[in-house]
Amino acid sequence: MELSERKIKILQIAVEEFIKDSAPITSGSVKDRTSLEVSTATLRAELNALEAMGFLKQLHTSGGRVPTAQGYRFYVENLLKNIKATNTELEDVRKLIENRTQSLSEIVSGIAKIISKATNYPTVVLVNGIENLVLQEFKIIPLLDEKSMVLIGTNYGYITNTMDVSASAQNCEDASNYLTKYFRGETMGFMLENIGQFKKGMQGEIKAFQNVVDNIVLGLSKLNKQKLLKVQADGVVDLVEKEQNEAKKVLKTLNNEEALIEVLDSDEQDISAVVADDNGEKCSVVKAPIIVGGNKLASIGVFGPQKMDYMGIASALKVVIDELNKQKGE
Repeated sequence: MELSERKIKILQIAVEEFIKDSAPITSGSVKDRTSLEVSTATLRAELNALEAMGFLKQLHTSGGRVPTAQGYRFYVENLLKNIKATNTELEDVRKLIENRTQSLSEIVSGIAKIISKATNYPTVVLVNGIENLVLQEFKIIPLLDEKSMVLIGTNYGYITNTMDVSASAQNCEDASNYLTKYFRGETMGFMLENIGQFKKGMQGEIKAFQNVVDNIVLGLSKLNKQKLLKVQADGVVDLVEKEQNEAKKVLKTLNNEEALIEVLDSDEQDISAVVADDNGEKCSVVKAPIIVGGNKLASIGVFGPQKMDYMGIASALKVVIDELNKQKGE
């Protein structure tokens, strides 16, 4: 639906004022915020028009107006195109991703904590593109009880896995060197797809530790099919105190793993938002992808009520994902 620049400006102010104060919007409150040189009567007429178009609604006949789901969606889709990132969370992000000794799960948890702290809303990180991780090194360590520990260094931290295979320290070291030599700088997906050809050409070289390599490939194949989900529920307590009904919708979603995966497992390549329907059962979410070498590794989602600070959340997400993409994209 086409809106004039003035209507867009008024709708933006109306949505942001309601998010900030939870007070119905009046022509007077809009006039206090706008730089438009128009009368209160003109603003009242514009608010009436926005209501007729379905962007605003009146809770009471003589009261002010509040945004509808349609109004929030227009705000999100049209006013988040030029997001300005703040630097508030930047140093925390840099410290997190520069520490290459952390595991992938620790880094994912750290990302969720940083964003949840910055936005004061529950945050979920879904890792659903492990095949896009760039391999850096392998370390295989023999354990007791016929088991071995595998540490796989990637551009997003270490992945650990335990194998049910007994191997000597020498075979573990040889397998580590072999995999690092041939697959350093390649993605995990490339290794899983092509290791069969490497093994055919290197039968003499890997015969002694082939069972170790085979078990690593089997374990990574299983891991590649899994989705790592981290839920950071900071902000729920504040939400319960402020908006109990809305908090119930958020908690219901956070406790439903299938629903979280359905929301976050998408093909978006930029920050986007899903706005909850009026009086619906679902909550709103602002989400963003983490891109590695042009491919998506993970998705970050911030969950909240329909009346959430979409612009502030999008700004926090932008600074975090930009830094992640810049630091780990190679």
